[in-house]
Amino acid sequence: MSPTLVALLELIPLTLAIVVYWHRVMELSWAGRPVPLWRQLCFGSGIVLMLLMLFSPGGFLAEELVIAHMIEHLIIGDIVSLLLVLGLTRAIMQPVLSIRPLSKLQVLANPLVAYPLWAINLFVWHLPALYDSAYGGAAIHGLEHSMFLGFGMLMWMPVFGPLPTPSWFSTSWKIIYVIAVRFTAAVLGNILMWSSFTLYENYAAGQAKWGLTAVQDQSIAGVIMMVEGTFLILGVLAWTFFESARHGMRKQELLDLAYLRGATLDAARVERAVKSGHADLLERRIREGQFD
Repeated sequence: MSPTLVALLELIPLTLAIVVYWHRVMELSWAGRPVPLWRQLCFGSGIVLMLLMLFSPGGFLAEELVIAHMIEHLIIGDIVSLLLVLGLTRAIMQPVLSIRPLSKLQVLANPLVAYPLWAINLFVWHLPALYDSAYGGAAIHGLEHSMFLGFGMLMWMPVFGPLPTPSWFSTSWKIIYVIAVRFTAAVLGNILMWSSFTLYENYAAGQAKWGLTAVQDQSIAGVIMMVEGTFLILGVLAWTFFESARHGMRKQELLDLAYLRGATLDAARVERAVKSGHADLLERRIREGQFD
């Protein structure tokens, strides 16, 4: 199977995601519950970036160098997955969550579940035998991309997603969680960076073409993984602090408004509304006296 055909097959679920997402966005807009524009832009940017990975020259360069293949994995598993999660709200996901068997999958967003599943997926796919089997136009290459994207989204869900997380998972725990994720990725980066023997066998021709040895190729790939992880964690931590402060202020505003209007509203409900992006809707209901 050619790499182009693999990419075209991967285009099918992406096209479906685009259609379903923006159809739901329009439904919510017609119902007076618009999805914030920045979330739509995040989702759209993730889709565009994924398409670039599949069809740009860089995607085909991943057949020649471990470096390029690593960049591809980092963009799909870290950045694209993050952008897609940022594009979601609970209202967007509601049709799926209303299906009883699928609603039970919300447990996967628990950080104690999401983190180990993501870590296992990361290391298993970088085992030499499996990594080499997903080379080039192999059908399993599409599965590899799908799992990096899916488990990447799962990894980000506890921090940025709209699904409920345990009550103990406060901002402090989110910071610890993000650091643990980056530390785990750093372990793999160090293995690649300091390995003195060839791990992946399919890149000899490409490495010769670019004047690199197998060890140099792997080592640079590890360095890129470390650098990307460092910048990403700094950005994520800054976002986490900002969002925590913003959510705290918005939550207090709604609680104060409810108190002034004599509305019976518990803090947990306000917390869920703020986290899922429905703070404005809740404010409107309070002002309209729907919680008297």
